[in-house]
Amino acid sequence: MKQSATPEATLLVVDDEPNILDLLATSLRFAGFDVVTASNGNEALRQAAAHQVDLVVLDVMMPDMDGFTVLRRLRAAGSPLPVVFLTARDDTEDKVKGLTAGGDDYITKPFSLEEVVARIRAVLRRTKGSDDAVLRYADLELDEDAYEVRRAGRPIDLSPTEFKLLRYLMLNAERVVSKTQILDHVWEYDFMGEVNIVESYISYLRRKVDLEGLPPLIHTRRGIGYMLRRDA
Repeated sequence: MKQSATPEATLLVVDDEPNILDLLATSLRFAGFDVVTASNGNEALRQAAAHQVDLVVLDVMMPDMDGFTVLRRLRAAGSPLPVVFLTARDDTEDKVKGLTAGGDDYITKPFSLEEVVARIRAVLRRTKGSDDAVLRYADLELDEDAYEVRRAGRPIDLSPTEFKLLRYLMLNAERVVSKTQILDHVWEYDFMGEVNIVESYISYLRRKVDLEGLPPLIHTRRGIGYMLRRDA
């Protein structure tokens, strides 16, 4: 069953290599983003004009129009969209050129998908303002910069792993996430432990977040996964 949830942000991903474009789009959707794609510079400009995009992931080396030219065209049209360059060109001069042209970050191939997601989120936080580092759901508040969590105004002391787990649940509020998804995003792709560790940490988190006298927020969908929701 498809779960409804508000996307973390809408991204325009531009790359002329179909395999990379598909991999990025699939991975970013899995991470909670809405994704629009383009395979060349002209299509990228059309998609940027047609959709309400929050950030562009832009390949530099494309045949008809390189990424630097796409960015210049966007800026000339008055678009303030943040841009993360993604390229095989690991040249310092190219990086300087991209950032000077108005790019916000520059990632070289081969890349880690976790790194791409982290860089995108960092740029979104910077460009949307400091308050964007504060996640809110119901009476729950998580401040990424101050590393603080509050429920109904009361501070909650979490371990680093509990903090990451709660953050992931909040980013996917009202959407069921599986144990495998949680392992991938909280313990990273190279974690080789048992999925039972997820059950343990959900239990720890529940004891701290679902305070006595307050409605529970963390719910189990047996056989499927977990979700953050105001009611069961």
